[in-house]
Amino acid sequence: MPRDTVAGPDIGAFPDGAELLLVGGGHAHLGLLRGLAMRPEPRLRVTLVAEELAPVYSGMLPGLVAGLYEPEACRVDLLRLATAAGARLVHDRATGLRPGARRLVCARHPPLRYDLLSLDIGSAARPLPPGGGCLQPVRPIGDFPARLAAALERLGGRRPRLAVIGGGAGGVELAFALRHRLAARGAEVLLLPGGPVLPRAGAWARGLVRRALQARGIGMVADAAVARAEPDGLVLEDGRQVPCDLAVWATGAAAPAWLRETGLALDGQGFVAVDAALRSISHPEVFAAGDVAAVLAHPRAKAGVWAVRQGPPLLANLRRLVRGEAPRPFRPQRHALALIGTADGEAIALRGPLAWRGRWLWRWKRRIDRRWIARFAELPAMPAMPMPAPAPMRCAGCGGKLPAPVLSAALRRLGAGEGPGVLVGLQAPDDAAVIHPPPGEVLVQSVDQFRAFLGDLHLFGRIAANHALGDIHAMGGRPLSALALATLPHGPAAWLEEDLHAMLLGAREVLEAAGAPLLGGHSAEGAEAALGFAVTGAADPSRLLRKGGLRPGDLLVLTKPLGTGVILAAAMRGAARAAWLEAAVAAMQEPGGPVVARLAAHGATACTDVTGFGLLGHLAEMLRAGGGVALLDPEAVPLLPGAREALAQGIRSTLHDGNAAAVAGLLAGGDPEVPEVAALLDPQTAGGFLAGLPAEAAAPCLAALAAIGCRAAVVGRVEAGAPGLRLETGAARGLRLPAEAGG
Repeated sequence: MPRDTVAGPDIGAFPDGAELLLVGGGHAHLGLLRGLAMRPEPRLRVTLVAEELAPVYSGMLPGLVAGLYEPEACRVDLLRLATAAGARLVHDRATGLRPGARRLVCARHPPLRYDLLSLDIGSAARPLPPGGGCLQPVRPIGDFPARLAAALERLGGRRPRLAVIGGGAGGVELAFALRHRLAARGAEVLLLPGGPVLPRAGAWARGLVRRALQARGIGMVADAAVARAEPDGLVLEDGRQVPCDLAVWATGAAAPAWLRETGLALDGQGFVAVDAALRSISHPEVFAAGDVAAVLAHPRAKAGVWAVRQGPPLLANLRRLVRGEAPRPFRPQRHALALIGTADGEAIALRGPLAWRGRWLWRWKRRIDRRWIARFAELPAMPAMPMPAPAPMRCAGCGGKLPAPVLSAALRRLGAGEGPGVLVGLQAPDDAAVIHPPPGEVLVQSVDQFRAFLGDLHLFGRIAANHALGDIHAMGGRPLSALALATLPHGPAAWLEEDLHAMLLGAREVLEAAGAPLLGGHSAEGAEAALGFAVTGAADPSRLLRKGGLRPGDLLVLTKPLGTGVILAAAMRGAARAAWLEAAVAAMQEPGGPVVARLAAHGATACTDVTGFGLLGHLAEMLRAGGGVALLDPEAVPLLPGAREALAQGIRSTLHDGNAAAVAGLLAGGDPEVPEVAALLDPQTAGGFLAGLPAEAAAPCLAALAAIGCRAAVVGRVEAGAPGLRLETGAARGLRLPAEAGG
């Protein structure tokens, strides 16, 4: 074997390509994804599983705490990075691993399959001393700034007494940061390293840091560890008491507890034991990097600098494996440069036993940190998701269905859950499903389907099902059953099975919660993943809600904010922030049944769901069906976070112009380029409902909707006249009733 490769057990070849699961958005995985964005690997299908969608760069955390940076300047947006890398993004927390089955266990998703897996989930806080008291752990660092701000707010206006527990570079820099942040309040800051400060540094470096702390009025108690925390202070192991209002727990790293149950080889502290190629010494298909990894050949302290440098060799070794080559060892340098900012224009540089200080070092540190963050903001356009090349000819017609073994395996894992009234369904499949129509009710039927807009197919399945139920709910019906229409691109059977199962499982969760068991459906091959449902419901014919019932004097109530279309369009372009998509995804999963039930209970005169034609398009349908002029107030229409910003940047859904053309003959007023007006034409996925309500019923209805978490708003009113749409700022002023609507 060549000297520059690492021996290891054979994990098999990947003739059809490999499914790579990246667990965690740590520094190494950020570098790996950037590498894939710059040069995709055609035979890798990559999925990133991350608990935080916009992780804080640890090197800038003290500056953020000190108030020297804005939060957005310190975060890496994983949505943009994953999009640029052509990777799927699953927003979830890993809770376990089943290496024998090659499955990752998550908190909210079904187990995720992998051929290759890489862990970069960072570390956990060391166990806190008993008592809890005034302690605030730094880890997880993503929400630490918010937790710290809330803790400081609770202290009120008094002069705070703070302690930082931990004598490493991170603890020292946080002490400087807190002193700077609270200098105007005369805060007392005390460092409790529990031993020597910077224990791995030389005597000169420790002395330099001690003098810098002293010069800024930061005290230090270095000869005893914390034994207990109390509400008004800390008790040290030697019995001394240290009064403090807030203590920041910044001690060294601990391994995530769930690793102990995985069967992976671990080191003595519980971190994943890997070889010089960053490969598990017990499971060759598993890699680990960053704090969660213990590189047995080259032990190093837990620090972000090592994780940053592991990204390129980690990607290189994964490329080699998928190509059938042996991985190569990575040898880190012996010492790394550490820069500790004092938060007042200086920094201290440490490298092995050496140390320097100066204002130029602070400028250098800021430049390094900002340049590192900028690497993940300046990315190429999104590549296509790599898929194995199809055979020279793929049949159409019934020859274009998914293979029977794939379908059978996915349905077997899904199981059959059927409700009352079902005679034939998935428990005993036949050529068609058979259900009993409810006596005394009419059947309400609808069908909907669209292409996948998320790499997370389980989540996409939930949204597709919720969207398909919208038409049934809008008419006041209750769902009875659903048939699926599923399309997947050609690929290895294992990939198809996982994707189909994920989509259908997510969909079934929503359908069954709404009372509509999934009874069967149809599957096919296609260029892109797509999912839809034919839904059957039942309704009392005397209580049907229709589009055409609007009456003069009715108030128009919208039950969800607008903006899913433009946010999804921005996400496809790599121009959306993770927080925007997160809010949109949450809105698209809000169920419609309870909302329409409250609208109906308060005398709704007409109702429709707001979907592809946008708010104006669906309102125009209501006016054409029943007559009347609608006065709509663009400023009263709630928008999802990011929708206004994306529209102001000129981003539009591809259906936007068609929606504008469809209402051109009815619409008067409003500048279509103004974001608030453009939002009215934005096509919605799993959007809210637009209903007419008698004026006297609006306030109690909004209160009832607010009680179930629905962010409804009065957006306009109906007047007598020929069908027409007028946009009029202030038309809903005094009618939105924000107190009753929950804001």
